[in-house]
Amino acid sequence: MGFAQDQTLKIIGRVIDAQSQQPIEYATISIVDSTTNNPVTGAVSNNEGDFNFTTIASNFYIEISFMGYNALKIKTFNIVKKTIDLSVLALTENLEALGEVVVRAEKSQTEFKLDKRVFHVGADISSTGASALEVLNNVPSVNVSIEGVISLRGSQGVQILINGKPSVLASAEGNALGTITADMIEKIEVITNPSAKYDAEGTAGIINIVIKKSEKRGLNGSATLNVGTPTSNSVGLSLNKRTEKFNLFTQMGIGKRTFPNKTKSINRDISNDTTITSSGSGDFNEKFANILLGTDYHINDYNVVTLSGSYAYEVEDQFFDATYNKMYGDNTLANSWLRAETTEATNPKLRYELQYKKDFKRHEDQDLLFSALGSSFAKDQSSVFNNTPITGTVPETQQDTRTDYKLEDYTFKLDYTHPFLEKYTLETGGQYAINNVSNDYVVRDFIDNDWLTNPNLTNQFDFDQSVLAFYGTLAYEGDIWGLKLGLRLEHTDVATLLRTTNEANSNNYTNFFPSVHTSYKLSENHSLQAGFSKRINRPRLRQLNPFNNIRNNFNIYRGNPDLMPEYTDSYELTTIHKLENLSLNFSLYHRYTTDVIENIITFQNNITTSQPENIGTSNTTGFEFNGKYTPVKWFTLSNDFNINFFKREGIFNTQTFDFKGNRWSSNMTSKFKLPSEFDLELSGNYESKFTTVQGEESNRLYADMGIRKKILKGKTILNLSIRDVFASRVDKYTSSQSNFYAFNSRKRGRFLTFGISYGFGKGEAMEFSGQRR
Repeated sequence: MGFAQDQTLKIIGRVIDAQSQQPIEYATISIVDSTTNNPVTGAVSNNEGDFNFTTIASNFYIEISFMGYNALKIKTFNIVKKTIDLSVLALTENLEALGEVVVRAEKSQTEFKLDKRVFHVGADISSTGASALEVLNNVPSVNVSIEGVISLRGSQGVQILINGKPSVLASAEGNALGTITADMIEKIEVITNPSAKYDAEGTAGIINIVIKKSEKRGLNGSATLNVGTPTSNSVGLSLNKRTEKFNLFTQMGIGKRTFPNKTKSINRDISNDTTITSSGSGDFNEKFANILLGTDYHINDYNVVTLSGSYAYEVEDQFFDATYNKMYGDNTLANSWLRAETTEATNPKLRYELQYKKDFKRHEDQDLLFSALGSSFAKDQSSVFNNTPITGTVPETQQDTRTDYKLEDYTFKLDYTHPFLEKYTLETGGQYAINNVSNDYVVRDFIDNDWLTNPNLTNQFDFDQSVLAFYGTLAYEGDIWGLKLGLRLEHTDVATLLRTTNEANSNNYTNFFPSVHTSYKLSENHSLQAGFSKRINRPRLRQLNPFNNIRNNFNIYRGNPDLMPEYTDSYELTTIHKLENLSLNFSLYHRYTTDVIENIITFQNNITTSQPENIGTSNTTGFEFNGKYTPVKWFTLSNDFNINFFKREGIFNTQTFDFKGNRWSSNMTSKFKLPSEFDLELSGNYESKFTTVQGEESNRLYADMGIRKKILKGKTILNLSIRDVFASRVDKYTSSQSNFYAFNSRKRGRFLTFGISYGFGKGEAMEFSGQRR
């Protein structure tokens, strides 16, 4: 109804279920502008279905909606004494929306941009009230497993952003992403080859979820309960409250998890014809509790401030027993002993962030974003190792270790986006990241009834790194063709210190990271994209810290404080095709990497010591295919296939490491929407064997499955998931050299989890049970 007014109107009424005549809580009553069809203001019904609010809008109509019901639009109403009394409004169930998510936007579902693809969330999918995870599952190249694990082009190394910035809502360790419902989402951007705007540190890609500015959805959330074997028990609560000025979100959870572990190893000294074998098993147990609190404060239509923080506390204990045998060449058993480990640890974690975003009136895409993020992590760990003789003359020994680990990270970032001349966009900004780590590690031996510190294995290692970055990009995007150029400057300062032995090492380097992206639209649903970017892979603490891990004291890993970063030139050519029921992506890529980091094994006295080293260069050329096919509304088939051919060249300690090889992997996922609100998901994975610098990684074949049942109009979800159905996933590595032979294998086994989730308000129940950690 359209009319002119200069007065405040009161709008009252009640929302009920047309069949049961019961009140509907948290139904949304929206005041919608008749000209633009955009929401102006609104409210939600209370527990009696009643609503009562005011508006000064004119030329509007009223829409009443709730998840699983047909929306009701009221365009004719009477105003009596400045009041619109809508009386009792009965909503009817939308049976189709309860059982499926139909993706059909009012404009093109997928837009092809210069360096990304943009998926617009249309009216049909919004009306279902589905979670953000279900929306992501409809995006080409993106797959969300039944457990909620997100992958892009088959890779799980993907960064999730909310409105272009990192957020605790997108943390992989939490469930808070599920509190974002489809009707809050405006669009989803998929970036497979990040430009100079983003960190030069490598990532498989970026998914950016853009939230609608004007959406005011009241309270939504979910409560979850998970149980599993091996132990995977947890209880969680996620809430999201949206008002006119505030968006409040919180998440709480407690739980306990067990990760079994089985290992085997063979160390054969070819020179003296002796062999050490080990076979062990044990459990890693973790108890945890966490809480997340945050708010978005909308100062006005153009300014918003976000403040959030999360705290988690973990208690770990680990038990591992391994039997060792020493044999001579004729398989004569010389010694046999049992090595038993008991480890305990506590891990407090803290994360906090402050962000400010300013939009501008002149253009919807012009914005300024400042963010300050901080986090800290500590580990207080102690271990006891007992060697008990079984046969032979090996003595009984006892060792213990203590680790006091502290980490602090800080990131300050400023980004500015400025569109101009209709088809041009300038982006610029800077970032300063600080990483401080201290690791105090002590090893003691029990000798003559006394604990004595082992000076050869004990040390305190400090690691300090700071990265200062500035970037700029300039893009032209026409209707058919576009080009984006970018340049990023990063200056890195690294300092390491072994305090016990007073060994200091410092390094600083400055690098330019250019990027070029171009795209050409063959048609509305077919596109070509090409890109180049230079990336860096900086050594992490574990790679730099030279302490010895003595869990298996015949297979030792040790860091290298002299390690330098890897640099990669990455080229990619992609064709993208979106048909009615089919989306296809074909990619050719080439990566040239210098100062490649590889673990090099040295062998002495039947002990293998693995240490990372910079070994030469790598040329990798590959082909990638991913597709998603939905021939009928109840069946979806997804496939990711990747094959690459590599050439390695390098020399270390006069030894030449030149070789060629290839590796390939494939994932096939089938999703079925069955009668009675059942969903079935089957996934098969294969990873080929491949050659490494000193050995060979074995192939891996494994399958996952899950089944989901929606009840109570989709407000409650029952979930059963099985990871590694046939317990066939085993990691094996073999190294056969002129003077030694080494073999290691590790197996985790089958994981089965059952979950129940209840969604309330406008939110839908979480669509997974027990995320991976």
